[in-house]
Amino acid sequence: MKRKINFLVNPISGNTKKDEILRLVHTEMQEKEIPFEFTFTNPAGNYAFLKDKIESEDITDIVMIGGDGTVNQVVDALRETKIRFGIIPVGSGNGLALAAGIPKKPIDAIQLILKAESKFVDAFLVNQQFSCMLSGVGFDAQVAHDFASKASRGLMTYTQQSLINYFKAHPYQFEIILENFSFFTDAFFISIANSNQFGNNFTIAPKASLNDGLLDIVVVQKMNKAKMPFAVLKQIRGNNKLTELVENISTNNILYFQTSALTIKNNKYAPFHIDGEPRETAAELKIEIIPNCFELIRP
Repeated sequence: MKRKINFLVNPISGNTKKDEILRLVHTEMQEKEIPFEFTFTNPAGNYAFLKDKIESEDITDIVMIGGDGTVNQVVDALRETKIRFGIIPVGSGNGLALAAGIPKKPIDAIQLILKAESKFVDAFLVNQQFSCMLSGVGFDAQVAHDFASKASRGLMTYTQQSLINYFKAHPYQFEIILENFSFFTDAFFISIANSNQFGNNFTIAPKASLNDGLLDIVVVQKMNKAKMPFAVLKQIRGNNKLTELVENISTNNILYFQTSALTIKNNKYAPFHIDGEPRETAAELKIEIIPNCFELIRP
C-alpha cells in the first residue's frame, strides 16, 4: 500500500528539543522514499482543516509528535476519517504511547511507524468530551490544573506539583452509579482508565487493556494520608474483581473494577481532567466506552 504521512508537531509539549527529531524523520522518510510533510499543532486544537487535506491528498497516516494532550485533540478531531494514527512520544507523561508499547526513543518510534503494523484502540466519552487514555476527578485533576499553569513542563515539574497537592489533599464526596447498583464514597480521587498508565511508567490500572471494551475504574477512598502512597503502591501490583466490590467498599482503601459505562455524581465540584489536561468540572459525569475507536500504529 502506498503511504503518505503527515507529521503533526507540537512545539511546546514536554521539554524535548524537536529539531533533532524532525531531522531524523526527514532522513528516514527520504531514505524509504515515503512522501511526507510537517504540520504544526495549534493551541486551540482546531484540526478540521486536515479532514479535507486527508481526502484530497490521499494521506494514509497522521503521526503526532507530542504528548497525551496532543493525541487527545488530534484523534478526537480526525477519528471519523478512519485514518491510521502514529505517535512519536515527546510529552510530559506519554501515557498512551507507553501503554501501547510505543518506544520512547524517537528513532525506535520512527522505525515502528515505518513497519505500519496497527491495532484498533478503545476510547471513551466523559459528558460527550473525548478521552483516549485516562481521565480523573479529585486530587490528580488538581495536579493537572496546577501543572498546566507552569512555564516549565516535564517530569520534575509534575512530581513537584504532585507533592504540593498531596499535602493539601482532602477527600471529596462522590456517588458512583453502575448498571446494577450505586454507592457513595469519600475519595481523594477517581481515575477512569482505558490504558494502564498515569504516564512516566506509573501504572495505576494493572489489568487495563487498550481494546477490551472496558474501562478500569480506580477509587482512592478516604484514608489516613500517611497510608495513601502505600495503598497506591499496592494498587499497581494487584487487582480486585467486580464481584468483590460490594464488600470492598467498606474495607478497602482502593476500589478497582471494570465497566463499560458509569455515572459519577460530583456534588462538591471536585476538579476534573481529561488525558492530563484540565477541564471545567461538573456536578455529574456520564462516562461511556467507544469500542475500537481508532487505529494506532503499535507493536
